[in-house]
Amino acid sequence: MKAALNGVPSLSVLDGWWIEGCIEGMTGWAIPDFEEEAQESAAIYERLENTILPMYYHQPKSWQEVMRSTIALNGSFFNTQRMLGQYVRNAYFPQKRVSHPAPQLEHALTE
Repeated sequence: MKAALNGVPSLSVLDGWWIEGCIEGMTGWAIPDFEEEAQESAAIYERLENTILPMYYHQPKSWQEVMRSTIALNGSFFNTQRMLGQYVRNAYFPQKRVSHPAPQLEHALTE
């Protein structure tokens, strides 16, 4: 999560927190989760070569926008304070269960 606070977009398979935090092209990029490591590696290189590196080197304004979105959405939402608060509410006050799926994050970006 520290990387998101510094504006570093993620590039990973959709697991863990990234299932909720991935807004494709706004907070980072997802890669398919293949059984074969070679396929997964090829997907990483394909994404780097065709999307991420061209944006970084040739579209600096777009890259900066992704960085700002990463800080605004993932940096502000996926942090220890929110996680602990959600845990306490869900564990000790289950009638007030809290869940924030990715579509809510996407909606926050469009406001």
